[in-house]
Amino acid sequence: MKIKFWDRDSKKITLQEYMHDEGPSKTEGPLPYVEEFLLGTDRISPAFLVLPGGGYDHLAEHEGAPVAEWLNSIGISAFVLHYRHAPYKYPAPLVDALRAMQYIRYHASEFRIDPDRIGILGFSAGGHLAMLVSTLDEYPALHENDPVRKVSARPSCTVLCYPVISFLHEPHQGVIDNLCGENPKTSLLKKLSGEHRVNEHMPPVFLWHTREDASVSVQHSILFADALKKHSVSYEMHLFEKGGHGLGLKPEAPEEVRQWPVLCEQWLKKQEF
Repeated sequence: MKIKFWDRDSKKITLQEYMHDEGPSKTEGPLPYVEEFLLGTDRISPAFLVLPGGGYDHLAEHEGAPVAEWLNSIGISAFVLHYRHAPYKYPAPLVDALRAMQYIRYHASEFRIDPDRIGILGFSAGGHLAMLVSTLDEYPALHENDPVRKVSARPSCTVLCYPVISFLHEPHQGVIDNLCGENPKTSLLKKLSGEHRVNEHMPPVFLWHTREDASVSVQHSILFADALKKHSVSYEMHLFEKGGHGLGLKPEAPEEVRQWPVLCEQWLKKQEF
């Protein structure tokens, strides 16, 4: 089911007011929504917000619903976020992700999920967005006119799959152009680079990458892991020798890469998911 999470809980909030949070990024384009994949049982379950990749240009379908269905298969409810992307610019996607996390946690009892066990999972550019959410020192209220503002957007744990991390080191220019526009200031590039955002308040992190990734260098994950270690943030990283970019759960991925869901499930159990 598709849910327009920005207007459900208060008639006082209009789409125009929601989009006001974006500042200069107001542009006509597809509107955000979450697609729910609930377990449909009476048991209270953990949940994940899933952020597909697509270079902030589109959303990769194979990194959305199939991933949510895999999470369901291991006893976790899921919500796929269809966040705004080009022609929208920063901070529109981040506004969407923060609001979606607040919305899911606010409605935890309705969804039969545990508000203390809501993680975030992202691929590629979606991994960059998940990283932005996970590295905030504070989680500000996005709106003053509705009750969802009182709920934290902080994830309980973070899963990053071949993520874009840095806008400064071996950057993916297409991602930068789509999110920031042409000729962004160096200060903004640094602000959006994960190696400069890690802090001690972060949730634990699971990340994986392939050394053959020719689109987003494996150095992005290595750089992020070094920052996590420096700040004593719990993490587990897997680097696979073979395989390109955007593999997700594709059956044609190299055999070793197809092990990442098993490794991730084992890690999630350690996080009490």
